[in-house]
Amino acid sequence: MPIATASAAIPRPRRESQFGLMWRRFRRHKLAVVSLWVAGLFYLVALLAEFLAPVEPSAYSARFTYAPPQGLHFLHHNEDGNWQFGPYVYGYKTEIDPVALRRTFVIDEAVRLPVSFLVESKPYRLMGFIPMSVKLMGVENPRDPFYILGADRLGRDMLSRLIHGTRISLSIGVAGVTLSLFFGIVIGGFAGYYGGWFDSAVMRVIEFIRSMPTIPLWLGLAAALPRDWSALQTYFAITIILSLIGWTELARVVRGRFLSLRTEDFVTAAQLDGASDWRIITRHMVPSFMSHIIAAATLAIPGMILAETALSFLGLGLQAPIVSWGTLLQDAQNIRTLATAPWLLAPGLCVVVVILAMNFFGDGLRDAADPHGR
Repeated sequence: MPIATASAAIPRPRRESQFGLMWRRFRRHKLAVVSLWVAGLFYLVALLAEFLAPVEPSAYSARFTYAPPQGLHFLHHNEDGNWQFGPYVYGYKTEIDPVALRRTFVIDEAVRLPVSFLVESKPYRLMGFIPMSVKLMGVENPRDPFYILGADRLGRDMLSRLIHGTRISLSIGVAGVTLSLFFGIVIGGFAGYYGGWFDSAVMRVIEFIRSMPTIPLWLGLAAALPRDWSALQTYFAITIILSLIGWTELARVVRGRFLSLRTEDFVTAAQLDGASDWRIITRHMVPSFMSHIIAAATLAIPGMILAETALSFLGLGLQAPIVSWGTLLQDAQNIRTLATAPWLLAPGLCVVVVILAMNFFGDGLRDAADPHGR
């Protein structure tokens, strides 16, 4: 009787799924968790671009070309001399540069323009299908200037263009990696599972693609696009081009894993049970290292973002009127412009932050997916 009681008191081991174990180990990587929040914030901005952007990215005002950033202030002194909450931006005043003899804008701290949240705006469609007529913030008088991050050479709001560019640049990374995953898993999986001449042919193609210089290959494929294509057609073409180049590394990884897995007992048991090759690959072999595939895909997204930014910056990727981080950086190509308007480099700062966040997040995910890690 005492023996039975002691056995009943022993707690039963808790069963946890593979992804549960992976998530528990991932949470120990503090830098990766912070990077996940940073990357998630950027993707949230991309999702709500129409709502967050104060104006349309194509809206311009020739009166405020290269207007400096006004900043956004939340506290000010009231009549009693105490601090009071009330968002506002400073106005502008014009001065004549005595050297260049041209008009320049400077911040006028004597003029404060109140800022309101959830302001009425022209009707638009959030994410292309949700009708709305409210913006996150804006000045109370629509005629007043509102350039938190400054204006470009045409007087367009950099904040609005940066927010809309976030959607294009980040979506290209996700779409490109999705296609690369499909090509890499299918081609690499069949090459590793069947072997033989098909495996040899696939490996020769991969070696040929990887032996070519990456940047000239990107430039050549992007330059082959017809110039009369619409912005949407160019967007999808660039995504497919990046995917056709990026699938090779994942295909090699998948092929190697399939070569080692096809001799495992569970694969042999499925074959003896009469399972088809497609079922063995999709239901048994791929799920066995799905965590590794997720980590590899996360680390591939920064490469896709950098590729799009580089192509668009060189003028061979996305073109106006599409707004991406690469097209925005085209205005920051000469030293004179940067000396006049250094805020035009804001898209480059966003690229650096997102790439670092995605790399740290991918490193943490890879460590969590490693079955031999601690």
